[in-house]
Amino acid sequence: MTMDQQLPDELSDFADLLRDEQQFPARGSGVDPQVRRARRRRGWVITAIVFALLFGTVGGYLGWALTAPVAAPATVSRAPAAPVPAAASLALPATGASAISVAGGDPYLGPTASGIWATSGTDEPRAIASITKLITALVVLDAKPLADAADPGPTITFDKADHDLYDKYYVMGATIAAMPTGSTMSLRDALATMLVPSASNYAEAVSTWAFGSQRAFVSATRRWLAAHGLAGTTIVEPTGISASNTSTPSDLIALGRLAAANPAIAQIVATPALSLPGPGGMSNTNSLLGVDGITGLKTGNLGDNSYNLLYTATLDVGAAEPLSVIGVALGGATRQSVNADVVRTLDSIRAGFQQVPLVARGLEVGSYSTPWGSTARVIVADDASIFTWSDTPITVAMDTVTPKTYEDGELVGSITWTAGPNTTSVALEIDGSIIPPTEWWRLTHPSELGTE
Repeated sequence: MTMDQQLPDELSDFADLLRDEQQFPARGSGVDPQVRRARRRRGWVITAIVFALLFGTVGGYLGWALTAPVAAPATVSRAPAAPVPAAASLALPATGASAISVAGGDPYLGPTASGIWATSGTDEPRAIASITKLITALVVLDAKPLADAADPGPTITFDKADHDLYDKYYVMGATIAAMPTGSTMSLRDALATMLVPSASNYAEAVSTWAFGSQRAFVSATRRWLAAHGLAGTTIVEPTGISASNTSTPSDLIALGRLAAANPAIAQIVATPALSLPGPGGMSNTNSLLGVDGITGLKTGNLGDNSYNLLYTATLDVGAAEPLSVIGVALGGATRQSVNADVVRTLDSIRAGFQQVPLVARGLEVGSYSTPWGSTARVIVADDASIFTWSDTPITVAMDTVTPKTYEDGELVGSITWTAGPNTTSVALEIDGSIIPPTEWWRLTHPSELGTE
């Protein structure tokens, strides 16, 4: 029997006693005084019992109401929407043909980026001009390898026939460098003279020295191209002055990888200028060296609408490691236009990598509320952003835990964002505190007590 049921029964007994007293009045004739005193004592005893039960019930209710458990605060949570990053706009040359490969960026750009990531124009063969000299250097080093980038290699002595090449290429309007009869030079320095200022007379002299004749050089070059799968490339002489020396953008990307992987060639083509006995001071024809991270490789031109650049670049875009770029631009109207196109392409790659803001500290992502009116917020504990490429989709997941104290600053979970290979997490905390209900609220809301 509950306290609410018990009280009316006792009061009913008391009422019965009062009725008995009315039926048998205390005053009047015929009633024994001892009987009246006995009835009066019984009335006081019953009254005392009723009041004891009454006060016990009230006291029990007070004790129960003031200590009964209350329901946990109601929780509302809502993960913030994931932002949509701005899409990158890759700027490739609008004229001629181009291709670009990016190593080290596959997690961002996709698994094909380190192959050929992007192209413009067609992949048909075009005249490559002095880019030919890069092939000449690789074919010579295949036959006469250097031990490392610092190895000077064998010594070459230039004879009268070599000296006459100066006049031959001068008449043809090609780039040349002095080569006195009887002068000597290391193979490495001869290759540098061929590649840095793009001296055509050195290209023929060195290739003849390595193979004995130009016919033998051309045959060796064909074998070398076939061995490296460069079926879209044709070489008929070592300098590039012939328009019959052609290649495709895809073949030139592969050629760029081979050149960049050769320590001696990679070091030579990154040299802005050099000075050697005989030729004297020489400047690199690639005026973009050091601009936008460009480290090589080779220019080539045969006049209007035939300006070319095969290049390498190291791009620091904010990722864990810099990106290694190999690109080619063929068929530009001028050297200046080709250079501008290449810079725009590299700048557009950098611009496509971005730190995307996700949330700011204090953003409300949930709340707690109680029947007695105490509330608190769930907020983001810090600013957050994520590094990504272009409009790579960003996903968001929010995990929360039940608070232990519901006090201000208590950590109650986290939010995690993912974009490509990167994840960013930030903690969630309580802003404000849930205070217990007052005694008055407990006493006046019995129906909301007794639940955990």
